[in-house]
Amino acid sequence: MAIFNLTINGKSQQVDADPTTPMLWVLRDHLDLVGTKFGCGIAQCGACTIHLDGNAVRSCQLPISAAENATITTIEGLSENGDHPVQKAWIEHDVPQCGYCQAGQIMSAAALLAQNPTPSDTDIDNAMNGNICRCGTYTRIKSAIKTASQNL
Repeated sequence: MAIFNLTINGKSQQVDADPTTPMLWVLRDHLDLVGTKFGCGIAQCGACTIHLDGNAVRSCQLPISAAENATITTIEGLSENGDHPVQKAWIEHDVPQCGYCQAGQIMSAAALLAQNPTPSDTDIDNAMNGNICRCGTYTRIKSAIKTASQNL
């Protein structure tokens, strides 16, 4: 066990954990930030996506030791009131069905738009590749990302 100093959603946090503990479990079990979901555990589905220094990463395979001294943003920290342009576009386009993948989808989309505010269809496809939606709302996801890009 070791003490890790983390910056999560703009707040300094100290966590005592095994250095190999995935950030997903640090967030959920140690810090009660449960918006980040467990999907597959092998970084293939995207449900656990968070931002690490602004980049979309899969938290289920990111050890806490690799996250120290980085800036971490979870779905809870994306906006205080759920009014990030991506979140608003998600509602406008009725993207969620079961909703399980949505936090990861939104975090991937927000990272894309932060790096490329006017993405092409190919840019969106590449950035969202690997974010699995069991309900198949991919067309609405792409439309929502395009709408969000117009409202940044």
